[in-house]
Amino acid sequence: MRIAFFVNSIEGETVNYSTTHLALAALNRGHEICYLTPGDFVLRPDDSLAVRALTLPSNKYKKAETLFKDLQGGETRVEPIDISEIDVLLLRNDPSEDAADRPWAAQVGAIFGRLAAARGVIVLNDPDGLIRAQNKLYFQEFPTSVRPETLISKSIDEIKAFIENQKKGVILKPLQGSGGKNVFKIASPKDSNLNQIFEAVSGEGYLIAQGFMPEASAGDVRFFLMNGRPLQRDGKYAAFRRAPAKDEIRSNIHAGGSAETIEVTDTMLRIAETVRPKLIQDGMFLVGLDIVGDKLLEINVFTPGGLNNLSLMYDVDFTQTVIAALEEKVAIKAAYASSIGNRELATL
Repeated sequence: MRIAFFVNSIEGETVNYSTTHLALAALNRGHEICYLTPGDFVLRPDDSLAVRALTLPSNKYKKAETLFKDLQGGETRVEPIDISEIDVLLLRNDPSEDAADRPWAAQVGAIFGRLAAARGVIVLNDPDGLIRAQNKLYFQEFPTSVRPETLISKSIDEIKAFIENQKKGVILKPLQGSGGKNVFKIASPKDSNLNQIFEAVSGEGYLIAQGFMPEASAGDVRFFLMNGRPLQRDGKYAAFRRAPAKDEIRSNIHAGGSAETIEVTDTMLRIAETVRPKLIQDGMFLVGLDIVGDKLLEINVFTPGGLNNLSLMYDVDFTQTVIAALEEKVAIKAAYASSIGNRELATL
């Protein structure tokens, strides 16, 4: 089969990204791959959909470093192909990265992903589900039992009143964002930096204020779900702790956090089971839960990262399990033709 990886940009990829390792796993299992970026779709006058796909000079790589070097090198080739020649389109972009500088590009993956799905391509995560999950407001649709107390507002008066009632302080962050950018801990409404922080973060739109959980000081747990259930391989769960750097409240690896092995607990499994029904309903094939204590901080449905960290820590290649799941979906689609929709197929 041919798998297309849709990313923000080729130059923005890194050798450690999960996308790079998924691409390597696909090639090693005998599949073809290509890369797409926001400017690569073509809807023609006859209503056919094509893409200008970036292909690599080789289809045999043993190391992610070699694949990545070729991806960034001068021997790649742009090949116009009809969308029907792609079996699976993996939407691996982060819309928040384009929201400020390239707003036209932020939702291209989901928009053209819908067109691709309508023409028979398996698109993951389901583009209709991703459109509903385009910012952190999506998180509020999950049960209150797994969410910390939260306020969403652009009013500093509302935020100050909320902070007043949070004895342990709050975490303040933009509604639209990722990678730990503009995340702050506020101890009280009298914090001398609150006005400055509010001005800086509110420029990006609405703000989220969440009650601070002391357990977060030790980091959070990134727990992968696939097809709505915990991702496992060889009896091991795809989960690791993201420990923050010294004097840092953010656990994101991009913000200097480090990855540590963990034992998955019954509490984590209960949280995963609690969110499973909606993830399945929305066609979320691969997601990353960020867990602190008995609560979720976020549900990452756009390009959740960390699969490479898992492979290094547990000596288990979870990317192989992900690609194997794609193979099963292609087989199911071939057997059932168009009688199973993309959203349903996404989590089978």
